[in-house]
Amino acid sequence: MTGRSHEADAWWESAIIYEIALVSFQDADGDGKGDLAGLMSRIDYLKWLGVDAIWLTPIYKSPFRDLGYDISDYCSIDPAFGSLDDFDRLLDALHAEGIRLILDLVPNHTADDHAWFVESSSSPNSAKADWYIWADAAETGGPPNNWLSRFGGSGWEWCEARRQYYYHSFLVEQPDLNWRNPQLRAAIADVMRFWLDRGVDGFRVDASAVLIKDALLRDNPPNPQAEGKPPPQRQTPVFTDDRPETMTCIEFIREVVDDYPERLLCGEVQGKTDRIGHFYGNDRPRLHLPLNFALLDAHWDALSLQAAIDAYYNALPDDAWPVWLIGGHDKQRIASKIGEAQMRVLAMLLMTLHGTPFLYMGDEIGRKRVPIPPDRVCDPFEKLVPGYGLCRDPERAPMRWDSSANGGFSTDDPWLPLERDGALNVAAQCRDEHSILALFRALMALRREHACLRQGGYEPLRSQNEVLAYGRTDGRNGILVALNIAAEPRKWHWQGHGRLLMSTHLDRPPAPQPDATTLLRGNEGVIIAIETR
Repeated sequence: MTGRSHEADAWWESAIIYEIALVSFQDADGDGKGDLAGLMSRIDYLKWLGVDAIWLTPIYKSPFRDLGYDISDYCSIDPAFGSLDDFDRLLDALHAEGIRLILDLVPNHTADDHAWFVESSSSPNSAKADWYIWADAAETGGPPNNWLSRFGGSGWEWCEARRQYYYHSFLVEQPDLNWRNPQLRAAIADVMRFWLDRGVDGFRVDASAVLIKDALLRDNPPNPQAEGKPPPQRQTPVFTDDRPETMTCIEFIREVVDDYPERLLCGEVQGKTDRIGHFYGNDRPRLHLPLNFALLDAHWDALSLQAAIDAYYNALPDDAWPVWLIGGHDKQRIASKIGEAQMRVLAMLLMTLHGTPFLYMGDEIGRKRVPIPPDRVCDPFEKLVPGYGLCRDPERAPMRWDSSANGGFSTDDPWLPLERDGALNVAAQCRDEHSILALFRALMALRREHACLRQGGYEPLRSQNEVLAYGRTDGRNGILVALNIAAEPRKWHWQGHGRLLMSTHLDRPPAPQPDATTLLRGNEGVIIAIETR
């Protein structure tokens, strides 16, 4: 059974969090790109759906080479999205409906047109000379070492003004900040306070595991499993990723957040499941919620899922709170992997596991990857490292609200194309009481209704014959969940007496379960409340 959190009353333990890529959510001004006013117009949908908080991808001023993760000014809104006044109105409107707002914090790098980098690159004697990672050329005149960019090629770029190289983990236009510099740390803290003082409810820390690089600039060794992988993965990044000193950076960020009550700090982490505990921290707190993609990465069968869930729970510190994600702006749509029928099973899995569920806009309608013609590709990774099937544009395509040509997203041609088949859209599924959207909404409501689904512990059951099963209990009430991962019917045997609460098919009314055998149809999951006698 999983343990309890030491922050038992933290709001995020009971919350359902919904990621929004603002540029693709709703366009209000007709330029083909989403904006703050568009999001404002969809608050009723978010409330209707049942989400408790939204996480926005970057909305700051940016040249937008990489979905806004190249930031020119941390303390302003990009004009394409609106203004600070628009943001304040949006925040007030969300809070009025009981919905919290989490912003993306990008502390690893800026855009190369950020004022900090303009000054840092102007001279080795500038006031911000050490705010970025600079190094002299190697004896050959080339880059200081063999570090690679995630977008291909060397991670080092020559700056003629300084007669030095700067390091960029990502695009050449995204220079890495130097977190060893105390002035830089203080500046990031000021950025956080700017938004926390405005009332935001927390941050998701981007690339939180790569904030510190090796001080000796040691070369990364080759990756022995590099065959077939894109060039950036042909090294084992032991000197650029997940350095022990990185944890002090996360601890610093957490200290800033802790000065404000009830603010959440979640973050993008790296490494295998057994590393997850490090990101929670021990004596010095780090992330409240290190984001966990185990459900996305697992093989889709009952035994593999059972093992992935067990390994994750076993890796958590005793006072840590779990978190589960089924999508994201950088992750391939899981519906394309497991199919529409099993997407309904995943919805029930997500909403009944012990921990905070995160979903990405469109997951609730079972959206798959959107085909992107070569001439419409925007993702810099696909442009710079093509041919590996890792383009992220299919996940970033605008939200489809209805079956019209532009999907109800915009009156103009959207910045990324929509799928031609408009069947998977919000309007159509709102009219269908058995749709996957109706299922997500019903599951969210059930989660709010039953405390043991929010705060109860997880009791594993033996999964057999492609049925993944487990229990949830808070000591007074109990619930059993059985998920048929197969397309064929399966018998599920369980102990006790109960009442059926819900089927993923949404066609079984609540009813007593008189015996301890339930016939699960293909691709069906059920939730049963245990009756005590």
